[in-house]
Amino acid sequence: MNYLSNYFTLKAIAVYFMVLMAITLLAFEYSLPIQWMFTATFTVFLFFFYGNKLTRKWAITSSASFKKNIFYSALVIRILWVVGSYFLYQSMTGQPFEFQAADSKGYHFEAVWMRGVIANGDYETFLGYYMNRLSDSGYPAYLTVIYSIFGDSIIIARLIKALLGAVTVVFIYKIASRNFGEATGRVAGVLALLYPNLIYYAGLHTKETEMVFLLVLFIERADHLFRRNKLMVFQLLIVIFLGSLLYFFRAVLFYTAFLSLGMVVLFSNQRALKFRKTLLGVFFGIITFLFINNSFIIDEASGFWEDSASNQSRSLEYRSNSQKLAKYGSTVVFVPIIFIAPFPTFVNIETQQNHMLLSGGFFVKNIMAFFVFVALLFLIKKKRWKNHILILSVFAIYLAILSMSKFAIVERFHMPALPFFIIFSAYGISVINKKSIKYFQGYVLCIAILIVGWNWFKLAGRGLI
Repeated sequence: MNYLSNYFTLKAIAVYFMVLMAITLLAFEYSLPIQWMFTATFTVFLFFFYGNKLTRKWAITSSASFKKNIFYSALVIRILWVVGSYFLYQSMTGQPFEFQAADSKGYHFEAVWMRGVIANGDYETFLGYYMNRLSDSGYPAYLTVIYSIFGDSIIIARLIKALLGAVTVVFIYKIASRNFGEATGRVAGVLALLYPNLIYYAGLHTKETEMVFLLVLFIERADHLFRRNKLMVFQLLIVIFLGSLLYFFRAVLFYTAFLSLGMVVLFSNQRALKFRKTLLGVFFGIITFLFINNSFIIDEASGFWEDSASNQSRSLEYRSNSQKLAKYGSTVVFVPIIFIAPFPTFVNIETQQNHMLLSGGFFVKNIMAFFVFVALLFLIKKKRWKNHILILSVFAIYLAILSMSKFAIVERFHMPALPFFIIFSAYGISVINKKSIKYFQGYVLCIAILIVGWNWFKLAGRGLI
């Protein structure tokens, strides 16, 4: 199947309305505010209606036309959101930042300060400041460059995000096409074009859009390199450079990127890896260099693993406001649902306006996870997983690490995995058969129950019901 069928989209929309209605009736006093009901409904309808329409319409266009279509459509949608959200936040919060903004404002004012430091020629302060926080220095440094060129313009920085987001959509199409064929690539391109969460972060002053762009670019170049018939040293250096840049945005992505390269070298069936020994030597050379010369990276990784269990429990306790409920949160719970989570907030939690705004996007992910399961099971059953080891590795390793952290159900930390989630969703759509289709109704019923239970959990954890 080379399109998102009405069979799935109509059922998804129907389940959305049933779940929203059920939660509203069960907890009417805490029902979702009307403005967030509207945004959630619009988001769900936009994704599923146009997901069906565009995957059908653009299936027969030329490859060049398709790339233009998804790029310009993605760019227009993201620009509209950047401008619209700027004024939305300005009117509702009094500032061009999201509700309960913390990191966004921190990054902005940090970049403004650093631009002033550079303007004064105090490069020693600039380098000293960032050397003490390397694993989170990439985005503030990037914003500093943007502000140095365009002034302290928040809107211009976000318009650049819209551009990077549109380019990311094209890269997702290219990765999916190279791995699973043109038809699957086109489905992935349309899904990425419409995916609510990818659009949403273009309107925020956080690092997710740039970080996802960099990760997808890294994977696209690495995938291209490993499918060639000979070793291209310059391209290999570019891949290593792009992977290294990830450390300055999120250290865990750096670990994930190079572990994924190692998995490709060790397990891939690609004929292009006749130079496996050379790559293996380069890979382990990099790891050895890091251990010898950058022990702080290894210390940081060790600290992450040691803190993961206690952090996870504390995080869930914070979200539920209940120790009784939080004790059930553990890696054992999060691993099975890491592909599906997070779940939408369809009740009124006054301190979680951002969650309510994004509830439609969460619902979309909950539904589309079905196709990810179909894709992964198909690859395992047909023993084709080694042909796609790079994208499987980066997806699985990152989610495995995430499931053991305090951020397992924090939506923004799922963003690096989202491009690969979309690719596997598209592949699941392309390989689904009548035997698999019959499980969709049961799956969406389970999702409906989980969403109702999650919203009860949020209210009960706060002692509201």
